[in-house]
This record gives sequence, C-alpha cells and structure tokens, in this order.
Amino acid sequence: MMSSTTFFIYKTTIPTPSNYSLTFPFNSNVVHYCSIPNKKKKMPFPLFTSSTIIGAVELLQPSLSFFSTAMINFINPPLHPSVDPNHVLTGNFAPVNSELPPTACPAVKGELPQSLNGTYIRNGPNPPRHPHGPHHLFEGDGMLHAIKLSDGEATFCSRYVRTYKYDLENDHGFPIFPNILSGFYSVVDLSRCAIAIYRVLKGQIDPRKGFGLANTSVSLFSNNLFALGESDLPYAIRLTEDGDIETIGRHDFDGKAFINITTHPKIDPKTGEAFAFRCSPIPPYVTFFCIDKKGSKQEDVPIFSMVNPTFVHDFSVTKQYIVFSESQLAINPLRLLMCQGMPVMAELDKVLGVLGRYSSTGTGIKWFEAAGFNAMHVINAWEEEDDEEIILVAPNAISIENFFHNIEKVHFSLEKVRINLRNGSVTRTTLSEKNLEMGSINPSYMGKKNRYAYMGIGDMIPKMSGVVKIDLELECEVSRRVYGDGCFGGEPMFVAKDGAVEEDDGYIVTYMHDENNGVSRFVVMDAKSQTLDVVAAVKLPRRVPYGFHGLFVRRGDLDQMC
Repeated sequence: MMSSTTFFIYKTTIPTPSNYSLTFPFNSNVVHYCSIPNKKKKMPFPLFTSSTIIGAVELLQPSLSFFSTAMINFINPPLHPSVDPNHVLTGNFAPVNSELPPTACPAVKGELPQSLNGTYIRNGPNPPRHPHGPHHLFEGDGMLHAIKLSDGEATFCSRYVRTYKYDLENDHGFPIFPNILSGFYSVVDLSRCAIAIYRVLKGQIDPRKGFGLANTSVSLFSNNLFALGESDLPYAIRLTEDGDIETIGRHDFDGKAFINITTHPKIDPKTGEAFAFRCSPIPPYVTFFCIDKKGSKQEDVPIFSMVNPTFVHDFSVTKQYIVFSESQLAINPLRLLMCQGMPVMAELDKVLGVLGRYSSTGTGIKWFEAAGFNAMHVINAWEEEDDEEIILVAPNAISIENFFHNIEKVHFSLEKVRINLRNGSVTRTTLSEKNLEMGSINPSYMGKKNRYAYMGIGDMIPKMSGVVKIDLELECEVSRRVYGDGCFGGEPMFVAKDGAVEEDDGYIVTYMHDENNGVSRFVVMDAKSQTLDVVAAVKLPRRVPYGFHGLFVRRGDLDQMC
C-alpha cells in the first residue's frame, strides 16, 4: 500500500517527502496525476518500485504526451484567431474593467460649439469577464459611452446596458449564456449549450426575458431612447441631468414585438414613424413592421418570398418603398450542432427586394438581381422625380465570405445603385475605391435625395483611420481627414448646426483613440471645411474601446423623452 501520494502538474516541480524532487514535462494543459511510493516503506509488490514506475513513465512519456495532446485537441481544438479571446480582446479592442460614473472633462482643446448642446452616446461590446470559450469581436455585453455637452463643458460616463443576460451573469459571477455567433467547435462548446438548456428546463433561465447583448446601436424614436442588439428586443435607456445613463428595461411595445428587432430602424423625420424588421433562422426569414410616432407597433408584414435564411443587417426606406438587400451570408444553425463553427456561411449571389412602404402583406415585393452586391449597412435611399427609379447608396462588401473570420480581407466599396422599377434593371456606380464603411448623413434627409455622405476610412472595421466626405451628386470625394499615425476613430456622426439651412452645415463627431499613448478623445470636426478641420477635442478620463454605432441626442429631444 502506498504511504504517500504526490500530484505532478505540467512543467511544475513538486517535492516528494524528503527523498527527491521530480519534474514531469507533460505537454498539454491537462493536469496529470502520478502516484509515487515512499521509498522508506516496504511495498507489498516490490516489482513496482519508484524507480521502475519512473522508468516506465519515461518510456511511455512520448506516447502519453501525444495521446493527451491529441485528446485535448479533439475535445477542445485550438481556436481560430477571430474567435480566440486572447487574440480578439487586445489593444483598444480590449474591454475596460469597470463602469465610469459621470466625470468632468476639463481638458478641451479648441472650443465646443454652442450648437452641440446634448449628448453623444455610442454603443459597443465590452465583456465584463474574460470568456472561457470562443468569442467574436461582435460579442460582449453592451456598454454605452456618453459625453454630455452643455454650454461648452463636457461630462463623460460609461455604463453597461442592464440586460437580462447581464444582470443574471453579474449576479452569479460567471457566464451562463453560450456565445452563439462565435460558433461551436467542439463537444466542450456543445456542453456549454446543453448546460444552458438544462438551466432553462430547471427554471433558472427565463427565455421570455431575452438573451441579447444590446451592444450594437442607439436609436431615438417614439420619445424613447433605445440600446439595440439584433438578437433581442431593444432596451429603453435614460440620460440623467448629471450625465449618467440608466437602463429602464426591455421594451416589447405593449407585447406586440416578438423576439428581436433590427439594430438599424429608420426614423422618418417628418412623420416620426420608425420602420424596422426582424430576422429569423426559420420562415418567415424577414418580417417588416412599422412603429408610429406614439410608439404603437403596427401589424407584422412577413416576407415569405425570401426563400433562404439570409443574414440581413440593414435596409432602407424611401417616401414610397422599403428596400431589403440580401447578402451572400446565410444563416445555418445546423453548423452549431455539427461543431462546424459559426452559424453563418457564404452562398450564391443574392437580390434586392422592393416593397411598398405601407404594404399590409409581403406578396407584392419585387426582386431585382444584383450580382455580388452585399450591403451590410445602407447610407440612404430615395426615389428619383419620375418615381421609376430608386437610388440606393451603400458600401458593397467585397469578399464577404471573410466578414466574420478575416474582416481585414473584406473591402467595402461605396456604391450608388439604381433600381429601375419599370424594366427591372440594376446599374451600379462606384463612388470611391477606398475602404469606406460606418457612415452617416444629415438625418433630416433620411429617405429623400441628399448630396453628402460622411464615411469612415476602414483600417480594420470598426477601427477607422480617418473620415471622408463624399459628394453623391458629383460622385466623388470632396473632403478628407486622416487622424495620423497610431490614431483611430469610429463611426463619423454628422450633427447639424442649430437653424442650419444647407445640408452640410454642421459637425462630424466621433471618439478617437491614440494607440501611441493610450489616450482617447471626443473629436468635433467642421463638416463644411475642405479638410474637415478639428474645432474641438475633449480629452476623456479614460480609454474608450473601439465600438459600433452612436447617436447625438439634442437637449430639446432629451427634455421631450418619456
């Protein structure tokens, strides 16, 4: 019988009782156990002395090492860099460690314009704890970074959106919901999903309360401010007088909204209506609906003629029509069950769908072929004066099959697309060869003809190295600002001046981060100047990670909110 036992761990030296110390260099992350007898005691089976056991282990070590490594790679194989949290969450893509209450920002270079009385608020992922499994850049609980501007002074704040998922995991202190977008690659990932399903069956998780991240965008409609993520319903939030951010709760529009909503609803500046849709992996794959100015959701309009579960992230609304752009990315949940990674794959060329803005059914939708056109985001759309053509402006994602795993290989080419409703033809014009994404326009021109678009110059989306101003009438670039070596911003957001008459009379705002010194700033640029001159830059009290979409909310709009 053994009188003492010592546990040996990979590349760790552990002493035995007074006789010797050994190191077993096993090659894996698995803890290996080996029992070593005490040589001072007489063994009942002298054949198995410590020396023979050590000799046998040394003899078998290459086989054991190969076997253990093979097993761990089979059970939990190495992750692709795009879903390896140790690769994804680095640099300024790394999350900040905590929330930040309202904090004054006294260091202002230049002068903040009086027209910017309000709050700029931007959404983005910020996982509160390091993920244990696959993690994509697009995942992570939503954190809102807001800077309140009032009479030339600035106050900054960062808060998590208090989703059901965030609160549940925060209470327990560990992840409960598996990362679906990252995909499943092994039985370990499947087991995480199985545990979550078990918790649902045990009543520990209530799926009726949603499981989204609310990490993608911010939108203001029906006198409510919302944080949105497309896997769930929106979360209503509130901006306080002192510049803080509060989560009101998940908003289901009096029980009429079902499961989820797009992160890019379109708000008609004239009627106050919000137009939106939801995607689903089962038919109908896309369902369109409208929310009136008072917040009442209208009847669903399912699009049954969309025959594949295409990944649709954005759409456009004109005076008379809505336009859906299918992409070459198709949703395939079976890939999860087969441990083939993300539930998304690239398919054949898709089409553009045009439906009447107030259609009560989806049967009247018309489809137009647009080979190789993949619009992840739409800048604007409108009808020409003869109502026979729809003009669509959007970045076209070339090599979209790399969108989730190698986004640096995707080139976004800004295009103007003409859809002829009479003869069914689609013609496309490239407006810029640069890698342009994450753009904005003067929001008062949504759904009608406009002249200017402000686009981020892509480095690795959503990390932008500068901003350009595109003249949609002349079909060319007219202004540009590059942030400089090691400096990167996010989505350039246009904000009109008070009482502005001309479309481009206003400012472009964004958060910018200097990777050379780790300092983040809120930057205000003159949208009319030839070089998009910086008129003010506010040094922020801490780093702001790269994120997604934002919104500038004027003080008057905040006062009218519910």
